[in-house]
Amino acid sequence: MNGAELLLCTAVNAGIDACLANAGTTELPLVAALDSVPGIHPVMALFEGVCTGGADGYGRVKEKPAITLLHLGPGFANGIANLHNARRARSPLINIIGQHATWHIAADAPLTMNVESLAKTVSAWTRTNTSAENLSSDFAEAYAASMSGKIASLIVPNDHLWAEIEGKIHTPPPLQYDPIDLHAIEVAAELLETGKKVALMLGGKALRGQGLLTAGHISAMTGCDLLTETFPGFVERGAGLPAVAKLPYFPEPALALLSQYEAVILVDIQEPVTFFGYPGIESYLLRKDQQKLFLCSRTQNVVEILGYLEDILKTTIPSKDWRGDSPQPVRSCLPHGTLTAEKACQVLAALQPEDVIIVDEGITSGIPYYPLTAGSPPHSVLAITGGSIGYGMPCAIGAALAAPDRLIINFQADGSAMYTIQALWTEAREGLNVKTLICSNRGYNILRVEFQRARIKDPGLKALSLADIDHPKLDWVRISSGMGVPAKSVNTVENLAAELTRTLAEPGPSLIEMVI
Repeated sequence: MNGAELLLCTAVNAGIDACLANAGTTELPLVAALDSVPGIHPVMALFEGVCTGGADGYGRVKEKPAITLLHLGPGFANGIANLHNARRARSPLINIIGQHATWHIAADAPLTMNVESLAKTVSAWTRTNTSAENLSSDFAEAYAASMSGKIASLIVPNDHLWAEIEGKIHTPPPLQYDPIDLHAIEVAAELLETGKKVALMLGGKALRGQGLLTAGHISAMTGCDLLTETFPGFVERGAGLPAVAKLPYFPEPALALLSQYEAVILVDIQEPVTFFGYPGIESYLLRKDQQKLFLCSRTQNVVEILGYLEDILKTTIPSKDWRGDSPQPVRSCLPHGTLTAEKACQVLAALQPEDVIIVDEGITSGIPYYPLTAGSPPHSVLAITGGSIGYGMPCAIGAALAAPDRLIINFQADGSAMYTIQALWTEAREGLNVKTLICSNRGYNILRVEFQRARIKDPGLKALSLADIDHPKLDWVRISSGMGVPAKSVNTVENLAAELTRTLAEPGPSLIEMVI
């Protein structure tokens, strides 16, 4: 076999089944090997940001990595913004980045660049392969790094991929966690038993599955509140699940929420900070007189730690079924009349089916959505973890690839959708069951809000022109239809409810422009 086939055999052996690609000449050996090595489904994207955003969504949902196949340094650079989001989401993800043949690099050809330095800005593990014989072991190490919630980037020279070798297929080592700090768990238990007003702030695997259920039981036993960051990478929500409140985006309401607690226990999450540096407001949102305890690092098993904490509390506190305090099944009521952002959120909350995955890049328009869905049927929510817009449409692709049996709804702002609009083409090509709801307010509304926060009460025409995308007006029905995704435009609640009900009953991708 050649080096490319060895690499792909190692990937299949590790359980990789998807490759999101925008390949070029240097990666052709890997492209050809996709036919000779069965088991990996290639997904074509017309822009590298769709590849990386798709791999992010895939990793968040499946908790296993997909591969991106990117063309040299410029291809990687095109995808780096969504890799920033993936890093913040702690998505398992592996980039395979083509490199010139080793003997050609010194020639400084037009596409030559220092891709390893660039990759290190978002990758926790980066390596340039040094021989065809090492391709399998390099990939196995990349896979192991990714499974701890990291981005791994393997740079592969073209001549190593073509080389004919007798290579061994390596198996990645099992995931290893750092030892648990029993003293920290005991301190947390004592703090929860004091009767103080305490918040348990959750991240990572504490927001899904057994971790979330255990956190809910601890909350029911002790009366502590459950919080998470403004934009969690993945959170399970809905009736019958513990309710987890999100930290507000703007610092003033975030400070108001956190200030009521005497202590905050941080569980697999970093200390909350403001998104930007605002004059007169501290960067860190917890006051210096508030007690804070870091219960779990990102290299420890948070599910196991929460289980230990629960067991300690059971020895002194009567066990209580958290489900009695969980949100009860209740649907948001359908409003009436002309669409607004809040009404669009109400319609989605009222009609979304059980087990749906919501990819939220509604930006300002999506703010009302989350509080409305505590009593909705169980579902999952993915948010824009790193704040780099253009993540929503690719992330929805990745979620659909990872969970083909689940419906994906992408609640999407119009301005950020244009960053990775090519995702619609991939949705149509793959026949993915993704329903896109475009919040069409024809501008970057967050900039308008920040004008006011910056005390720019009357921005001029030049300033406003950089927040306006209404000239020319985006024709979402024609844009979407031109990429193979059927689309409709609505401007009333009644029309949105009817169109959403219709499209939810049909397979495949669709788009609804919500004029608000």
